[in-house]
Amino acid sequence: MTIALQAQPPRDAARARRFRWVSHSMRLLPIVPALLFLLLFFIVPVGEILQGGLFSADGTFGLAQFERIARTPVYAKVLWITFSISFLTAAISVLLGYPVAYLLSRLSARSRERWLLWIMLPFWTSYLVKTYAWMLLLSKTGVLSTVALALGLVSRTNGTIPSLTGVLIGMVHAMLPLAVMTMLPVMRGIDDCLAQAAETLGAERGTSFFTVFLPLSSPGVAAAGLLVFISSLGFFIVPALLGSPKETMIAQLVISSVLELFDMRFAGALSTVLLVCSIVIFLVYDRLVGLSSLTGEVRDKRRGSRAHGVKLALLIAAGRLTAPLVRRRMTGAAPAERGFGPLRLYTFAVLAVLVAPVLSVIPYAFTRSDFIAFPPKLFSFKWFGTFLQSPVWQSALIRSFEVGLGTAVLSLALGLGATLALTRMSQRASKPLFALLVAPLIVPRIVIAVGLLYLFARFGLTGTNAGLVIGHTVLAIPYVVVTLAAGFRQFDWRLDDAARVMGASPVRRIATIVLPLLMASVTAAFLFAFIVSFDDLTIAIFVSGGINTTLPKQMWDDIQLAVTPTLAAVSTTLVVLIALVVFISSRLRRTTR
Repeated sequence: MTIALQAQPPRDAARARRFRWVSHSMRLLPIVPALLFLLLFFIVPVGEILQGGLFSADGTFGLAQFERIARTPVYAKVLWITFSISFLTAAISVLLGYPVAYLLSRLSARSRERWLLWIMLPFWTSYLVKTYAWMLLLSKTGVLSTVALALGLVSRTNGTIPSLTGVLIGMVHAMLPLAVMTMLPVMRGIDDCLAQAAETLGAERGTSFFTVFLPLSSPGVAAAGLLVFISSLGFFIVPALLGSPKETMIAQLVISSVLELFDMRFAGALSTVLLVCSIVIFLVYDRLVGLSSLTGEVRDKRRGSRAHGVKLALLIAAGRLTAPLVRRRMTGAAPAERGFGPLRLYTFAVLAVLVAPVLSVIPYAFTRSDFIAFPPKLFSFKWFGTFLQSPVWQSALIRSFEVGLGTAVLSLALGLGATLALTRMSQRASKPLFALLVAPLIVPRIVIAVGLLYLFARFGLTGTNAGLVIGHTVLAIPYVVVTLAAGFRQFDWRLDDAARVMGASPVRRIATIVLPLLMASVTAAFLFAFIVSFDDLTIAIFVSGGINTTLPKQMWDDIQLAVTPTLAAVSTTLVVLIALVVFISSRLRRTTR
């Protein structure tokens, strides 16, 4: 009996270890499909790019392609221009967007939602539509030049495009909403009572801002700068349409190498350089700030006492210098009303600049003229008829809807399971998996597009809807995961535990508890995925094929030939569609709340 009692504990311990292993494996199971999908359609294609760049045109292994880049001054110049424009875009977007995000974070939920509606409209509007709008505004015969000439402000008009100024205007206009939306979750997590406590202890309002709010919001600023910079590295629409050859960016060279020169290996080498730079920037960001800030979570990180003291002294000095320019908060006033008058005016001006170019396209869609001219001769619907009755445009529109819905469903299914698994893991285990899931957001789209072209050419997926859905899902998964992670972070898991104790199966708990309570986040993730697919041009250029294209690809083909009223009708249709999506999303959030 003594021997049996002594042998029992080891068997119980082994059984307990086996149970914990099975339980841990079951928690990992929902993330497996997303990891396998990214392994096959993201890691493998990007790996092939790295491999392809290491072979010369005759198939011999070496660094000839990279030596070609290093020896040719024009490529070094293009790289410098790419990083310079991307850095300026990120810096300007963060600087202009920070006051907007600050105001929105301090407002009540209802007021913030009203302001966000006007930010989401240009945020989700197609890059092509926004660039087309700036072409109409900034060209030699555009709205701004014509108005300036009529008012006598200038004697002759040359237009703002093509130029570096035009490129920066178009890119900042496209990236500013992303910067605001990235900084906002971090700022919303900062307790307003901290600044009030600093002011109660005698700090000026400017000092409390620079010493309390600004340091706590720095992870959001870093995240916004990272996302805008990396996204800008892969831009080619804006520099191609608003810039001159002096503003050529590396993505344009990659497209030219593939579609015009048919030099896949050199395109792979260019993409490798872009990818390596992005990875280095990403690693530095993770080291300094941490990946968790991408979901609005602020990491508590200790810093050296000397560096922290110098930083604090500089922030206090900045606060004292700005104190005479900043009014004190009104005692007893609500947070939404405390001295935000000038800030509201600034935010209104920024939103007006964001929305006005998008809306300025609409009158041209109703012109009676056969060409674009300001002011447009109203009123006619014939260009909508040309758009909707054209077999080419009909096919492109239908295909974009089919691919967008397929992408939204697939990416939501993969992202929901992955995010659900991440929330039940330890931080040490979830960090590398989260990094892999958001990696397509960090890698420039042009790199992913070239890699998928390598892969799909072997499997016959080029030119198919399946290929487009796969490529767009790779792009959409990070948006789905980041959106759902923010929602899961506020979810009360005690409700799920209570249902589990009562005997509910995992599937039933997800269907009856998790999904209903997270419906706002799930809906937002679905819409994000749909818009990412519907708006994508990079993947479509390489994967959609030459006959049946998507709507952005058809717009791209037409806009390079001529700026026509038909494009204005297409752009107006897209603006109305995005407005409906924003309105439906807002209504669903209110209903869920």
